[in-house]
Amino acid sequence: MKFAICNELFEGWPFDRVCRFAKSVGYDGLELAPFTLAARISDVTPALRAELRHQAADAGVAIIGLHWLLAKTDGFYLTSPERAVRERTADYLVALAEACRDFGGDLMVFGSPKQRSLLPGVDREPAMAWAAETFRLAMPRVAACGVKICMEPLAPADTDFINTCADAVLLIELVAHQDFVLHLDVKAMASEPTPIVDLIRTHAARAGHFHANDANLRGPGFGDTDFVPVFKALRESGYDRWVSVEVFDYKPDPETIAQQSIEYMRRCVER
Repeated sequence: MKFAICNELFEGWPFDRVCRFAKSVGYDGLELAPFTLAARISDVTPALRAELRHQAADAGVAIIGLHWLLAKTDGFYLTSPERAVRERTADYLVALAEACRDFGGDLMVFGSPKQRSLLPGVDREPAMAWAAETFRLAMPRVAACGVKICMEPLAPADTDFINTCADAVLLIELVAHQDFVLHLDVKAMASEPTPIVDLIRTHAARAGHFHANDANLRGPGFGDTDFVPVFKALRESGYDRWVSVEVFDYKPDPETIAQQSIEYMRRCVER
């Protein structure tokens, strides 16, 4: 397993400082939230994409991919009844994949709760069909960029659409593209009745990415979740890809969160 950290934690920091600090405490990858770069991914010019990739490489870290794909955007919606909106959303996912490729990444995590929740009058069944159609429109072009989309189940507190690993697997089967895969997130899995370790053992073979955090919105080791069995289950399931620290509560400060999270994870992996 390789450790990465999500860049929105370092709000206001110059990008090269984020890269250098992440590497200094032991991370080998950065996962980017597009809204930290520009209002729309199309506003991130080819020159800037190349410069950010260079800064990361110069610091010794890789930009592994993107998450929060639709956050803070307007006009995009995964489960909209309007075909034009879904087509526009698919096109934007392709634009994000092109940027991801330019950064050197190969994965995108689809969370974006505010752009997928059921709209008034929309039931789950048609929403599932519309979501599958949106991803089917995007995936051939996304895959052509060498990028996977990892579908993230989210807790009911965040959204009412795709709340469990089983929900995400159903959508994955409807989309039926080898590069549309599952994303596992500790905070989200903690909201399911099935224990986290059992979910990992059941679903890790489908997972293209993994987020490490606690149900309390903080980093691994900052709450009650025991990551020793989490990493044991990942290892025994054959998962050997990236584990990214993603937090939502930035206290006490980015430096403490980043350093103590990776120190804790390393101790857990060694046990």
